[in-house]
Amino acid sequence: MRVFFIGFGQAGGKIVDMFIEQDKKLGTHSFRGIAVNTARTDLMGLQNIEMKDRILIGQTMVKGHGVGTDNVTGARVTAEEIDSIISAIDMRGTHDVDAFVVVAGLGGGTGSGGSPVLCRHLKRIYREPVYALGIIPAPEEGRLYSYNAARSLTTLVNEADNTFIFDNSAWKNEGESVKTAFTRLNNEVVRRFAVLFRAGEVNKGMGVGEMVVDSSEIINTLRGGGITSVGYAVSEVVSKQTRDKRGLLGGLKDKFGGKKDANVEVLMGEDRSAKIVALVRRAMLGRLTLPCDYSTAERALVLLAGPPDEMDRKGVEKAKSWVEENIAGVEVRGGDYPVNSEYVAAVVMLATVGNAPRIKELLDIAKETKEDVIKSKEKKTSMFEEGIDPLFE
Repeated sequence: MRVFFIGFGQAGGKIVDMFIEQDKKLGTHSFRGIAVNTARTDLMGLQNIEMKDRILIGQTMVKGHGVGTDNVTGARVTAEEIDSIISAIDMRGTHDVDAFVVVAGLGGGTGSGGSPVLCRHLKRIYREPVYALGIIPAPEEGRLYSYNAARSLTTLVNEADNTFIFDNSAWKNEGESVKTAFTRLNNEVVRRFAVLFRAGEVNKGMGVGEMVVDSSEIINTLRGGGITSVGYAVSEVVSKQTRDKRGLLGGLKDKFGGKKDANVEVLMGEDRSAKIVALVRRAMLGRLTLPCDYSTAERALVLLAGPPDEMDRKGVEKAKSWVEENIAGVEVRGGDYPVNSEYVAAVVMLATVGNAPRIKELLDIAKETKEDVIKSKEKKTSMFEEGIDPLFE
């Protein structure tokens, strides 16, 4: 799947920067990306996105200093400069792109306000699907951030073809510093979505998967709109060296009169089918990008990535059947993606989720915050209300 990423705002820019870094290391050239921001310093802090792909907007309004968590201003600036953003995207080439992914932190100002505006215009201009990857803030980041995120998300789900959510509060460790937490969380985002978005690629020397998951299957799974959560689990593969070592020790034991262990063969080959089902279960029942009631998902996609020897068609079919039994809908797609790795990774994409308590909590916080803002305006007092006449009106 060839993805054009647009990192909007500080968080979005950093995450897209990491996607591009990973793409360069692997040499796959699947990802293309630009960063858009109202703050010059945030753009300068990126390391892998080329300077020509860093777009500064709103200079006449905020002079390169950002919008200060005011997402209404962020939306207005984006609307005013949408032509320059679309031109920048066109210049990078879109003829071979399978999808656009707008990445943004929804609690701030630029990404929170600008990403829904950009999604609307991308959908109007291009035929390819436009997805959003939104990062929602933890409650301890402040009520203003939750209020911004609720307003942004309510708009975003109507403008994007589907919205992936990553919930910071579900992933932040107790007592962890903000800087350390955000770096680690961004890594978690990239690890999961990079595997998903690379599905269907042909790796040199790896061949094609037994059950290929290509971009059309991902697009069809996401076509219902709404909110999507992603599960991920990884298992280490027994390396060839370890197998040879075990084989050698087993042979010596047998040669010198020891009893040959009847279970060695089973342990060596391992029941790959059972291993794959267990890994998929762990991905879906473990920590999702957005904690939700997985049984309310309308569609799902199961993707296994790892060495070809570890892939098993029967295992993938069983895993798909298990997922189908546990979600509301009946559409479950799946397959394998051969890669040269010491690990097998399982990704489960739960599309169009019907119940996510964290989203309800976010909306409730936003409603309370709005009511409190109205009350505070009504109670507003001044030390200079009466008594002294001003010099002029």
